[in-house]
Amino acid sequence: MSTGYSENSSLRRVQTIADYQFGGNAGTALFPEGCGFLLSTTGRIRQILYGGVRLATVRASDGRLTLGIEGAKRLMACLPAPAYRVVIRDDVASFVAKGMNAFAKHVVAADPAIRAGDDVLVVAGDGRLIACGGAVVSGAEMLAFNYGVAVKVRQGSEKDASGKHQSTPDEGDDEEARHERRAD
Repeated sequence: MSTGYSENSSLRRVQTIADYQFGGNAGTALFPEGCGFLLSTTGRIRQILYGGVRLATVRASDGRLTLGIEGAKRLMACLPAPAYRVVIRDDVASFVAKGMNAFAKHVVAADPAIRAGDDVLVVAGDGRLIACGGAVVSGAEMLAFNYGVAVKVRQGSEKDASGKHQSTPDEGDDEEARHERRAD
């Protein structure tokens, strides 16, 4: 008896999770046909990939999705503003894009429906995606507080899909080679 899921079953499963977590038809927009899956040693879905790039990870603790930057881009395209968006000041956008946390004092606007623990999209004033991460406080609290972390950034837009800062061509990234060996 097989304990694994079929590709079609896995796709339907993660689409259903996304529909529940983000509402509407987020599942089909976030996870199109042709997604690949990385499974845990117990056969559970851990990461959802599209074209070799991570869109999201299924958290083992509660079964919810944590978005990668590519998944955040897809979600942003299908959800109308201000859904799951936290708008930050433009003068700190470059720091947050590098993966630094977004602080409450830098939040200009936030979706009032955001709850602590939700995965959110961090955007600049002009609407471009800066980062994605987990909300530490609710959307209303982000605007009310003058201190503390509002969004714990998981991945900034200036990092590649693996979550690492993009290196310049002359740096020679040995860590990437070690990661490739570990994946086997």
